[in-house]
Amino acid sequence: MIRYALYCRDCEAEFDAWFASSKAYDDQAERGLVACPECDSVDTGKQIMAPAVASSKRAGAPSPEEAFDAFARQARRHIRETHDYVGGEFAGEARAMYYGEKEERPIWGEATKEEAKALKEEGVGALPLPDALAPKPPKPDEPKH
Repeated sequence: MIRYALYCRDCEAEFDAWFASSKAYDDQAERGLVACPECDSVDTGKQIMAPAVASSKRAGAPSPEEAFDAFARQARRHIRETHDYVGGEFAGEARAMYYGEKEERPIWGEATKEEAKALKEEGVGALPLPDALAPKPPKPDEPKH
């Protein structure tokens, strides 16, 4: 048996499902049998996962969890240092850059599910950050960059 962390491309719900094998998942997904428990959409996909494989640990080698935590810390630091935080104005800022109303620059912030869906429908290249990779928003008196 294999457990996959899945997500819905329509409503952005996240859920887990068990399959007899990776081939069983592929077969069921191709036939439209893997549906979102929230909205019943079959437009689903696998999330990035780290395998949980039991093995003899090499001396000094980090566990998969430790390696991912280090990667996530680096990603959060990179985003904080290289992207402008625009808070709840993310959808408006991304849209303005897409339509050439503002100069393009790397940004991050928050958007509602409705705003994210509208950006996707318009072709605006914006993706949600997994929680583990999203930096904490700056405090009001901190610089946004």
